Amino acid sequence: MPGWLLYALLSAFFAALTAIFAKMGLKAVNADLATAIRTAIILFITWAIVFARGNQSGLASLSKNNWIFLTLSALATGASWIFYYRALQMGKVSEVSAIDKGSIVITILLSFIFLKDPVTPKILIGAGLILAGMIVIVWK
Repeated sequence: MPGWLLYALLSAFFAALTAIFAKMGLKAVNADLATAIRTAIILFITWAIVFARGNQSGLASLSKNNWIFLTLSALATGASWIFYYRALQMGKVSEVSAIDKGSIVITILLSFIFLKDPVTPKILIGAGLILAGMIVIVWK
């Protein structure tokens, strides 16, 4: 198994736990406050990892381009988390998570447009199945 696959599977597992724990933690809590708490804890943990591994020296070598795109990524992540928590607070975890995973289809499209990633029949079928699954789960 390629190393990236293990990390991707772990990411999916912890993303699932995130949804469950978030829904449980959002009872009688403002979604924006919950997002801020989550973000502060993640900030502390990630900086602790950077310092524990001695990677803080990499800050000096970041280019202007690195800073621009990492900042844009952070802004997109923040917006995603704010909307995700608001949706979780109001909706069913199964439905919110299904729609949230629609980001995979959007990511495939954007990676084709901006990164020139190839779109193969296999990728199109997979994206189509994800889209179909989203529709089935939220269909009323």
